[in-house]
Amino acid sequence: QVQLVESGGGLVQAGGSLRLSCAASGRTFNSYVMGWFRQAPGKEREFVTAIGRSGAATYYADSVKGRFTISRDNAKNTVYLQMNSLKPEDTAVYYCAASTRPIPVASATVRGRRSYDSWGQGTQVTVSS
Repeated sequence: QVQLVESGGGLVQAGGSLRLSCAASGRTFNSYVMGWFRQAPGKEREFVTAIGRSGAATYYADSVKGRFTISRDNAKNTVYLQMNSLKPEDTAVYYCAASTRPIPVASATVRGRRSYDSWGQGTQVTVSS
């Protein structure tokens, strides 16, 4: 398994922006499909976005499409989540996840938590109204 460490969370006003980072250990980062999930209080963890191994393919939940952008830098073993036009309903703990499976990024499989082998500890994002 790969170790994942998220950073960049915090408190922001509605309409603001945040950039999350997820640093991965190991030498095979470019072999992982990477995803971001989030979990709000009292709710199940939900899929946010995913990116393929090369970074060419991305997939977003409808709730964040057009506002969030996922990217990766394989040379730095890091995946990013740029979040713009934040809303109070985006408040949650955001988790980075890695999958060693060859999942097609634009598929229902990439949205499932069970598709991922490794998880970070999460970073809190709070959006005030």
